[in-house]
Amino acid sequence: MRCPFCAHDDSQVKDSRPTEDGTAIRRRRQCTSCGARFTTFERVQLREVTIIKSGDRREAFDRSKLEQSVALACRKRGIEQERIDQLISGIQRQVETAGDSEVPSARIGELVMDGLRQIDSVAYIRFASVYRDFSEARDFEEFASTVRDAGSDG
Repeated sequence: MRCPFCAHDDSQVKDSRPTEDGTAIRRRRQCTSCGARFTTFERVQLREVTIIKSGDRREAFDRSKLEQSVALACRKRGIEQERIDQLISGIQRQVETAGDSEVPSARIGELVMDGLRQIDSVAYIRFASVYRDFSEARDFEEFASTVRDAGSDG
C-alpha cells in the first residue's frame, strides 16, 4: 500500500480488525520509509460497476464519492456514523448485486433519497436540493411540504 505522506510503495500492517458493521477490515499501517502511520479500509467488491452520468459520461463506481455526498447531507444532524455507514454499505450492495454492470447515477440518487428519508428528513431535503437541482426557495418549500404531508400519513 502506497504511503499517503511520502508515496513510498511499501508499508507494514500493524493492526487489523473488522469495522463495527462488519462490512470492512480496518488496517493500521506504517510506512517502511518515513515511519508515518495511516489507516486503510478493505471491502469486498462483488463486481465492477460503471455509473452512467448525465450526458452519457461513464465512470467507475466510487464509494468515497457516495460517502462524501451523504456526509454533506447529514452534516450537523447528530446521525450516528454507524447508521450512515450502514446506509452507504446497503446502497453499494444493492448496486453491486443488481446484476447490471452499468447503473444510471439517477438510480443511485434515488437509493440515497430512499435511505435518507427513513433516517432524517432534513438530510433528505438537503440531499434532494442538490440531486434535484433546486434553484429557488420555492423549490425547497414545495419539496418540504411533500415530506411533511408524507410524514402525516403514517
